[in-house]
Formats: sequence, C-alpha cells, structure tokens
Amino acid sequence: MSYINVITEKSILVVGDVMLDVYCIGDVVRISPEAPVPVFRKHAERRVLGGAANVAANLLAAGQKVSLLTVVGNDESGKQLLDMFAERNIGSSLVNVLPRSTTVKTRFMANSNQQVMRLDVEETEALSADLFEQLLKNLEAQMDSFDLIILSDYLKGLLTTEFTQGILKMAEARGIPAIIDVKDPDVEKYRGAFLVKPNKKELHDLTGMPVSNDEEIIQAARHLQNRCDCRYVLATCGARGMVLVNEADTYFVESTSHEVFDVTGAGDTTIAYLSACIANGCNMKEAVDIANAAAGIQVSKVGTSCVYWSEVRRYLSDMTEETKHKILDRRTLRMFRENNSGKKLVFTNGCFDILHIGHIRYLQEAAKLGDMLVVGLNSDASVKRLKGESRPVNSESERAELLCALGFVDYVVIFEEDTPYEIIDLLQPDVLVKGGDYSNSYVVGTDIVEARGGKLVLIPFVEGKSTTNIIEKMKH
Repeated sequence: MSYINVITEKSILVVGDVMLDVYCIGDVVRISPEAPVPVFRKHAERRVLGGAANVAANLLAAGQKVSLLTVVGNDESGKQLLDMFAERNIGSSLVNVLPRSTTVKTRFMANSNQQVMRLDVEETEALSADLFEQLLKNLEAQMDSFDLIILSDYLKGLLTTEFTQGILKMAEARGIPAIIDVKDPDVEKYRGAFLVKPNKKELHDLTGMPVSNDEEIIQAARHLQNRCDCRYVLATCGARGMVLVNEADTYFVESTSHEVFDVTGAGDTTIAYLSACIANGCNMKEAVDIANAAAGIQVSKVGTSCVYWSEVRRYLSDMTEETKHKILDRRTLRMFRENNSGKKLVFTNGCFDILHIGHIRYLQEAAKLGDMLVVGLNSDASVKRLKGESRPVNSESERAELLCALGFVDYVVIFEEDTPYEIIDLLQPDVLVKGGDYSNSYVVGTDIVEARGGKLVLIPFVEGKSTTNIIEKMKH
C-alpha cells in the first residue's frame, strides 16, 4: 500500500444522527419467577459514541481533524455526548441542543458477549424548516474549512431530502467531495453526491433490482450511480466483500478473513477510513482496500469501537492474519481504554527478546488476572540502552509478532522510552504486573494504577530461565 504511510490530518465534517451507545455487561444465570424472561445481572457499564458520532470517533483514530453537524437533546445523555466531543477534541460549533430526547441505544451483553436485549430511546420527527435554514446558514459560514464531508444517515430526523440536497449543492459548488452512508430508499435525496455507500439491502431498496449475485449487484450499483448522478457507488456485501462502481470500471474486493464477533459499527468504520483516504488523495481502489481492511478488523471486536491506523497497517503488512491486528498505536491508547471501559485491563511490559518458557508462564498467569492482557514491548533502541549494544537478538517487529501469536496476549504496544510510564498513563490499566524480583516501590506506574483503584501484582519468575542465560549457554 503506497498511500498508507503518508496519510496526514485533513479536516472532515460529519453530518448525521448521533447517538449514545450504552453497553451493560453482566450475565444471565436464571429465569425470572415473575415471568418466563431471563434475569440480567449487571456487573459493569460503558458508554461510547454511536451513530454518526462513531464515524467521527473512527476518523479520529484514522488521524483526522473532525467536526460534527448534528443535534442532541437537552437532557443528561445529550450533555454526556457534548462532554465526550470536548474530551476528544471533536469540533462542535455546528452541534445544536434542542428540546428533544437524545438517541440512546442500550445493549445488554451477557455470557460470552451475547446481546440479550437492546433498549432504544429516540425521536425521529423531522426538525422545523426554520431550524434547517439556520443549520445551512451556519454551515455555509464554515464550509471552506473542510476537505471532505460525510453524511451519515440513520433516519432520525436530521437528514431530510431538502437538508441533504442543500448540503450536497453547497459542497458541489466548492468542489468538496461529499460521501453518504445511505439508509433512505429515496434516491433523489442523494443526488449529486461524490459517492454513496449502500449495503445489499439498501441497494435493493434504492433500485428495486435483485442483488442476489455479483452481476446483479453490479447492475444495481450502476443503475443507482446513474440515477443519483454520483461519481461512485460502493456497495458493501457483508461476507462477500465490497464492489466499487463508476461509469468506466468495476472493482471487487473480497472480505477479510477475520473471525466475526460483532458487526456493530462496521459501516461507520468503512466510511471513516474510505473518507480519510479520499481526503488524502488516495486512488479509489486503494482507498477501498484500506477501508475493507479496517472493516474486517472492526467485526473482530465486540460492540461499538474504533479501529486504529496501527491495526490497519499491521493487517496490510506481511505479518500473519492472526497476529497483525493485535498491535496498538500508542497515540490512540486513551481512546482504546475508553472503548474498553467495562473490561478489567491487565498490563505488563518487558523486552521479551528470546521468548522462553519463563516468559510464557509469566504471561499466562498475568492473563488470568483480568479480561484483557496488554503487553508493553521495549523498542529496539530502548532494549539497546537497557541491555547493551549486542541486544536485542530479535527485532521489535519479530518480538511483537511472537507475542501477538500467543492466544492469551490480547494486544501489544511498542514504546521507545526506558520505562512504560507514559504508556501506563495513557492505558490506565486496572492491574499492573511485574516479575517477583521487584518490590512495590520499584515498579514504574504503580501510582497511576492505584489511583484508579487498581493493584500491582508480582508474579515469580521461573528459576534459571532468562534470555541472558540462554545467550551465555549458546556461547559455550
């Protein structure tokens, strides 16, 4: 991928229906005596950006500058969304607070991350004509500051046909690409977009044409492109992958081979990475390849969450499919923590130069202390400063891949410093693990973990097992 390492920050506006996604994590162990329904016992809860706000979150993870044009309710959930926008530095000057309910989707996640129920709170009535006129006027004043616009339509009352057309005409007049994640079967609503992205069902609803095989999908997509007068149609076809259509060409890309855990937010991830690539001048086929890789990583996660550039780079690198998505980018560690706020994170670190049985047993025990094990790995430069010019024996990429290949290691993050203090501060783990030869006062980051109610755990090393001993033994 020639473009993936030259993606820079562009200014992207997301217009659409934002939501607060709430995940209640617990278990179901019995049936209610009051009615034949399961009793859900909640253990934890996490709140994340949903709907168009999840598109914005994925754009941030893709290294872009993001603003939102949307409405939220004058309620506690709306206030939480505004706080989350501010914390993430999402531009909110075009966000309007109205006397209506903020859209909230509450999912109850039980044993093995199984969703047992979803509770929705929402209002879908269209806004007033006067308010739409004011929103367009506000947008026009800032329009020239954006490199690309995404319209994320969830049919919650914001993106009416008239409002959508007003935005598209404004963008076209300035030569700004407008990309639409469609939901409405009204073709006229999306006329003049740079690209529209329907899934198979939406493609059928928009065209009335069959979409049961590749040829039918191509014909329907080309028909939609002509009717919408758009440059491209990107049809997402689930396990079959994606197809990009324009007047002159058709490009198929097969879905990635990740195991699917949850398709929530996969479309948001697709359009975020596609848009980041287009805004940076990538050719369309390469942009689709990158977006497809990001979507494949997304469905391997549980719930609404972000995909990071580091994961996409690893996926498209020469690492094995089973390991490359486990590498975390330190720049997005705080967002990673927020996306996994309901989980007990365990952190440990080391050089792990020549992986041996002592390392394996140590990491196995660490993994048992929580829901997710993140391993901090000293970079080559860091190892050299700590261990001498002859080390490391194995490069950081090789050491990272070996760690990622271990089933009980969930993620690896490489750090350049001599200690992982900054990584721990960003990650905010619940459990910090070190070898038994350390004392409590010796372990870097203990103060951070204990400040959030976490703890330090010391795990004894396997006697006589170390990289140094292995190297010495090889000399004789």
